[in-house]
Amino acid sequence: MTTSIAKFPAEADRNRAPSLLEGALHTELTPEGCDLGYWFRAVPEGTLGGDPMGRSADVPVPAHMMADGPLRQAVMRELAFRSMAEEKATRALSFLVAYAPDLAGMDFYTSQLMDEARHAYAFRGHLLELGTPADRLESTMEELAGADRDAILVPLERFGLAVMEQDRDYIGGVITLTVLVEGVLAPTAELSERKWRPFDPPAAEIERAAGIDEIRHLSVGSTIVRRHLRRHPEELDRVRELVAHGTELWSRLPVQELTFRREQLYQQGLEQHRDIAGDYELWPGRRLVDTTAEERMLTAAEWARATQESRLADMGLTA
Repeated sequence: MTTSIAKFPAEADRNRAPSLLEGALHTELTPEGCDLGYWFRAVPEGTLGGDPMGRSADVPVPAHMMADGPLRQAVMRELAFRSMAEEKATRALSFLVAYAPDLAGMDFYTSQLMDEARHAYAFRGHLLELGTPADRLESTMEELAGADRDAILVPLERFGLAVMEQDRDYIGGVITLTVLVEGVLAPTAELSERKWRPFDPPAAEIERAAGIDEIRHLSVGSTIVRRHLRRHPEELDRVRELVAHGTELWSRLPVQELTFRREQLYQQGLEQHRDIAGDYELWPGRRLVDTTAEERMLTAAEWARATQESRLADMGLTA
């Protein structure tokens, strides 16, 4: 631990970084402080521990996750969708790299592009660990999450590309990713890490490493927007309008339906393997085995609301 403290900043250290939820609410970082030098020093070893998937080699996939059943189906559906989402984020980030008005922004979004590509790689990698044949990986992902991608990710992608590619709106792109995508999805990722820890420790480790990256993405994106609005207060109404349009789009997407379907499948697996969960607490004072699909879904939604409101306030975008 002493070596880790000496080498890596706390927010990028897999042993000392806050949870994604706590970090998204309270961490303050800048693009200058999270440049390429920071990334190369802190992320490959500090966050990932030398493993590109961000997981420990001595933590095997448990036997119950290799047997077909609701738990295995739940994690596979979740990771297939997450991998598709991260792939789309990677491609969209190329426009922020291209249109960044300064070198600090260009360097930071280059590192974020690499992070998101790695997340997609890691989520796919765990599907392979769960027994998906390599030559059927893409077709399996399509079967598991293709319809949800088309219903949720494609409309978001259209919205984001209209801002970033067509309008070449750098700040609008930062807002879209920070508030409307990562700011809403981060709490779901936090729930995922917590709920898979007793059943699929490798999946939880992969989520943990990705979550540490997302803390940095949310914090630096907020800093970039806050600085821009302080320098250009005349942009405030336009940016607020963009947030309102994006929020309205989110409200029309079947995100809650997707989350509830996943949680129902997970609940079936939880009932089958209550002995494995034991007295593990999903959050302080609440045992996982006592939670319901509805409760987990509503809790993640409340986390998302609190995270989004906090970041909007931090950027100066509250009414």
